[in-house]
Amino acid sequence: MGIMANIAALPKQEKSLVLAALVAIACIFVEHSLLEAGKVVSLIAAAVLIGVIVLASTRVAHHAEILAHKVGDPYGTMILTLSAVAVEVMILAIMLGSSTSPTLVRDTIYSAVMLDINGILGLAALLGGLRHGEQPYNDNSGKTYGVMILTAMGISMIVPEFVPDDRWHYYSGFTIIAMIALYALFLKMQVGPHSYFFSYSYKKTPQAAVTSGGNGPAGSEPLSPQPATTPAASPSTEKSEEASASVSIGVILFGVVVIGFLAEFMAAFLGSGLEGTSAPPALMAVIVASISAAPEILTALRAALRNRMQSVINIAMGASLSTVILTVPVMEAIALYTGQPFVMAMTPVQTVMVVITLIVAAINLNDGETNAIEGMTHFVLFATFIMLTVLGL
Repeated sequence: MGIMANIAALPKQEKSLVLAALVAIACIFVEHSLLEAGKVVSLIAAAVLIGVIVLASTRVAHHAEILAHKVGDPYGTMILTLSAVAVEVMILAIMLGSSTSPTLVRDTIYSAVMLDINGILGLAALLGGLRHGEQPYNDNSGKTYGVMILTAMGISMIVPEFVPDDRWHYYSGFTIIAMIALYALFLKMQVGPHSYFFSYSYKKTPQAAVTSGGNGPAGSEPLSPQPATTPAASPSTEKSEEASASVSIGVILFGVVVIGFLAEFMAAFLGSGLEGTSAPPALMAVIVASISAAPEILTALRAALRNRMQSVINIAMGASLSTVILTVPVMEAIALYTGQPFVMAMTPVQTVMVVITLIVAAINLNDGETNAIEGMTHFVLFATFIMLTVLGL
């Protein structure tokens, strides 16, 4: 009965996803008419679809957040970042079908890293620092994420510059294996013996301290799960939680499918509207990265304003790592299947921006506390990225 009740209430609760589904159905009938109406109409249609996709992805992220709350960190953050990357990979794969740009994959991954580390982390640390001053977190997480991102981007987006064109498929196959091996070990450590790297002992409120019954260090949350002291949940409560989790999983899957259909129409309208214009070459890549990061931005800002910087680190750095280490093997596999390689080597400007970003992140995330100055350094780098994109660099 719990599952049926939750399903019956879904249309009312998930108005954004229902709207997105209706828009996708409408696009089937009006796509050709809008494309024939000219570039301005196509651009307007693309803008509307981008807004609808963001709304839908926000609901997907909301249900991922529900699941994340049930399992706690670091599993929770992993669910959030993986759901965002799944949306990004799907949109990217769909847009590749209508785009002739060989650098779309590279530019999207680069844009996502700039947006996650400099945009999300920078803005969150800036606003959180202005409100709370120095915000603590587990410095092990920042160091671990940083070295993993540097390794993954170095292997997949810097070294390819030196690989001969006639041997790209050998290195492409190696890249797939390397990324899978890196992420497999990282995942094992994140949810296993080193899960405490990605957690932080926050001070509890007086009410939370009373509820805890005195377990763990006084006034702090445990770094790892502690034995429960509260009475066992009743069977009805457990069934209700299982029903809620099942509904969330169903909504996530439905939302991803709807986003896929919308992305296909958006790519068509955007390609038609931008054809022959002086728009920056990387604009489509920035749009893809922004769509997938939109829900994460809201989640990270809420966490920073609540003085939960560990969540911000996990979201921003975890999303960057997941984007590189999961998107690359999928796209490289597509390249090997089609026999058409993508240009993965970053431009000199992109390489310099990535190196500066990771050096600044390594310095800022080295002492276990962030502040407004550190947030501002990343946010200025994000503004630089936007300026370079506008200039077509």
